Amino acid sequence: MYCLRSKLVASRGALHIQHRLLLSGQIQLSASDRASRAISSHLHKYPNISRKFISTETVNTEKPTVSSKFGRKVVIASSLIIGATTIFAILNHKHAEAENNKQESKKFPSSLKRGGPKNLLVADHLIDEDDSDINKPRLVILGSGWGAISVIKALERDKYHITLVSPQNYFLFTPLLPSATVGTLETRSILEPIRSLIKGISAHFLEAKATDICINEKLVELSPDSGEPFYLPYDKLVIAVGSLSITYGIEGIEHCHFLKSINDARRIRKKIMDNFEKASLPTTSPEEKKRLLSFIVCGGGPTGVEFAAELYDFLTEDVVRYFPLILRNEVRVSIIQGQDHILNTYDAKISDFAEKKFRRDNINVITNARVQKIEPNHIVYKMKDGEVKEHDYGLVLWSTGIAMNPLTKTISEKLEDQKNTRALITDNRLRLKGVPDSSVYAIGDCSTIENPKLVNQLMQFFVDADEDKNGRLSYNEFQVLAKKISRRYPITKSHLKKADILFASYDKDKSGTIELEELNAMLEDIDKKLTSLPATAQVAHQQGKYLGKKLNQIAAAHNAKIYPPSSDYSTDTDKPEPDVDDLLPPFSYAHFGSLAYVGNAAVADFGTGWTWMGGMSAVYLWRSVYLSEQVSFRTRALLALDWSKRFLFGRDISKF
Repeated sequence: MYCLRSKLVASRGALHIQHRLLLSGQIQLSASDRASRAISSHLHKYPNISRKFISTETVNTEKPTVSSKFGRKVVIASSLIIGATTIFAILNHKHAEAENNKQESKKFPSSLKRGGPKNLLVADHLIDEDDSDINKPRLVILGSGWGAISVIKALERDKYHITLVSPQNYFLFTPLLPSATVGTLETRSILEPIRSLIKGISAHFLEAKATDICINEKLVELSPDSGEPFYLPYDKLVIAVGSLSITYGIEGIEHCHFLKSINDARRIRKKIMDNFEKASLPTTSPEEKKRLLSFIVCGGGPTGVEFAAELYDFLTEDVVRYFPLILRNEVRVSIIQGQDHILNTYDAKISDFAEKKFRRDNINVITNARVQKIEPNHIVYKMKDGEVKEHDYGLVLWSTGIAMNPLTKTISEKLEDQKNTRALITDNRLRLKGVPDSSVYAIGDCSTIENPKLVNQLMQFFVDADEDKNGRLSYNEFQVLAKKISRRYPITKSHLKKADILFASYDKDKSGTIELEELNAMLEDIDKKLTSLPATAQVAHQQGKYLGKKLNQIAAAHNAKIYPPSSDYSTDTDKPEPDVDDLLPPFSYAHFGSLAYVGNAAVADFGTGWTWMGGMSAVYLWRSVYLSEQVSFRTRALLALDWSKRFLFGRDISKF
């Protein structure tokens, strides 16, 4: 027994030594494991031996620490993320492979047939078509601006064989173009690729320019940058090609810059930096410095005002930091406006606020002046009192009104009903006037809705409203008539909104009724007050959204042979298969306000006299609205990043 106890004591000491070596990291864990197994074996053989001789220090009884728990969670989470990413990548790769195999297995016709008035190739099939596209009605959309993209986003999948045609393969957020001219925003931040926008509805895209339309044959003539022209057939056509800047035949207009495209913004940005760099050279004369640093804006609308404001911000925030200070004192920014005020389409309080703000910022606002001629180095303009003045310039921006582009001009010359010289005329359902069926629509800047001549329908209105046939309209009959007119012609809604006030003001003899002559006077006054909708992104966006939803309804009605019920604005409802377009309500524009940036301040006109003018609070409203109107999360993120970079580091003044 004594010998056995001595052996156990010896092993206990050895165990202590091994344990201490284990803690110091000098031996491997396997040695400790062998010692523990030896003790367990002795206890099994000699159960009566006291356990006080047996050390249990080798058993690790410590609880896991917080850091070790957190580490395990991080490892598990990372493993899950990596696993999910791997699975997603594998699935995405398999989907791409399946799509490629599907496209490779398709058999396309070897050649296109020729046809049409010019015997051109007719693209009756596209290389990325599916078999499901064959029997769908063909919807062709011309343009890639606000109107076209709004139609695309409102259309439902699988209703039409959709093809979008544009010379540019991107959508441009035009309200922020002035910010791109001085580097406040990068040009890529206000562009979104067309193909990413149309992917959700399986639409097709052709990068080409539409040059003509054969209405009888329902063909659109397209001209790509390289290659021969060809025809694209359609069942429904949407014209949303925008407009050009009107020049009024001014001599020397070729010396001006415009601001309608992303390339215009790039050219202006390069020209501004060219002028500052040339003015910084020691060999440049003082007179040449003044000319180079004189910037003139022709037109006091939102685009011209915002460009002047952005230019002023660039001068005060960046030029003074990087260029010789003496140049800042030579810079002159001027706005030449033909009307009494800048921003004349806004509330008078906003125009006054903007003019005072610009005068404080030393921006020269010249009103009641019309440009006569533009020379290579100076501009000639005439004041309202007849005085003729000249002004040297280093850059002129022309921003005054809209005019037809070549395609809309060609279409207008073909159709007798097109009498407007600045835009295509449509009815209140956005259908092109002069086209016999409801197959061609025009939206956005390239179109204008025809104002109804209410007085020409006087007798019809009066007879329909006079229910008791007594030759006069009571207040209730007049109220019903006002609602009916505003529903049929939504553009008159604001003029017929308060029927009680109208009734009282045109009841000249105070008889409590409206006679035929009094109704005639009211309709004549409304006709005089009606104006065309402004050529803004907001109008084009609402028109595109309305048209996209209407095209969905038309396709659904034709597929199901179930038509909407007739209403007071419906026509041709007795046909066996009526024109669904006539059964649907006309386009109604809702004005949500106009915004403008005026240099570290902004203004907002919400209509009906409600305005907001202020500093950074108004600027954040302006930015928030434009962020919300972006067509993708990508551009929202890029805009936020650009504004943050500008705040932290200033504008990029590099020239490229």
